[in-house]
Amino acid sequence: MFKNIVVALDCGESSHRVLHALNSLSLTANSYIIITHILGKKGDESAVDRPHPSREIIEDQLRCYQSQIATPSEIEVIFGDPAEEIIRLANIYQADLIVIGSRGLTGVQRVIEDSVSSLVVAEATCSVLVVKA
Repeated sequence: MFKNIVVALDCGESSHRVLHALNSLSLTANSYIIITHILGKKGDESAVDRPHPSREIIEDQLRCYQSQIATPSEIEVIFGDPAEEIIRLANIYQADLIVIGSRGLTGVQRVIEDSVSSLVVAEATCSVLVVKA
């Protein structure tokens, strides 16, 4: 059913829920997973809501997550606006599905903090599975 799937992970608490949701999908031998983590814009500390570990630590964590997936996969760690980069990767890989976690923002907080999952749902050209907190 789903051939190419972009999985956006923040290497935080929601990553385990996102992986659990991914592993519960009916994936075929032809499915391919793109595991991504967006670091935020280079030099823009305001784009990050908490300190980030080094790129190497993130890549190590993503490889650990990757080992939990039986489907062929690759890792993409990139700088940029999270919602824009997730959508860009989905377009590059011609994704059928994006799987992303939600931080559980509501009301005004969701508007002020620009919910990445809401932006991805609104702008993506493929289906989006939002895994709630």
